Amino acid sequence: MAITAQDVNKLRQMTGAGMMDCKKALTEAEGDFDKAVDILRKKGQKVSASRADRETKEGQVVTHVSEDGKTGTILSLTCETDFVAKNDEFGAFANTLLDLAVEKGAKSAEELLALPFENITVAEKIVEMTGKIGEKIEVSHFEIVSSEAVVPYIHSNGKLGVLVGLTNTGGADVDEAGKDVAMQIAAMNPVAVDKDGVDASTIEREIEVGKDQARAEGKPEEMLEKIAMGKLNKFYKENTLLSQSFVKDNSKTIAQYLDGVSKGMTVSAFKRISIG
Repeated sequence: MAITAQDVNKLRQMTGAGMMDCKKALTEAEGDFDKAVDILRKKGQKVSASRADRETKEGQVVTHVSEDGKTGTILSLTCETDFVAKNDEFGAFANTLLDLAVEKGAKSAEELLALPFENITVAEKIVEMTGKIGEKIEVSHFEIVSSEAVVPYIHSNGKLGVLVGLTNTGGADVDEAGKDVAMQIAAMNPVAVDKDGVDASTIEREIEVGKDQARAEGKPEEMLEKIAMGKLNKFYKENTLLSQSFVKDNSKTIAQYLDGVSKGMTVSAFKRISIG
């Protein structure tokens, strides 16, 4: 049967695929739109499979905070090139996925990928987008922070985002303080809120490194443990958020800065996502 320009345009509007791809799919499907959509999806699956080993080091990080300010969601949608990452359609798709995750209460990337999206799943839609764009696309990170107050931050390049949860706010306006702390997290990349949040393997590694350094400096064996513990305390100070020097005022730690904003205010949790 003859495939008209109107048919091609209709399929293009339905799928977002290119005009020539739509025309070929409709021709192959003999004008059956449902079959044509399946053909385009299969093309996407082939493209996706052929690019499965590609690295996705570009993309966008997007955030959402609930109306009550107590729950924040952050995700990264990644791709292969900066050109695609800066495309308006790509950014809109990232925000659409975020909105869907929030609306449906997804708690993980796996739950998000399984959600229905335009009569298919999110995972299948991503495959479809891969076929359309010609690059590997994936949801690389998905995190949620819940606290008394949650403040988001997206760095200017769109590839780095932070959610910080604050407690004991005392009713203070936390936006400025939260942004200051979120920017600290973005810049200094702490490993945990405080030393209690540092995992055992990291502590063990730091102690062993400290011992090796002291041994290489010729320190006696009986002193190695004490020296290593001193180095571990320095690690805590430099790499856990509340103990870090505040980048805007090195005379204060983050803990002291927050306490100065509102007595007892502190960080309960944070998530930092960086692409690349």
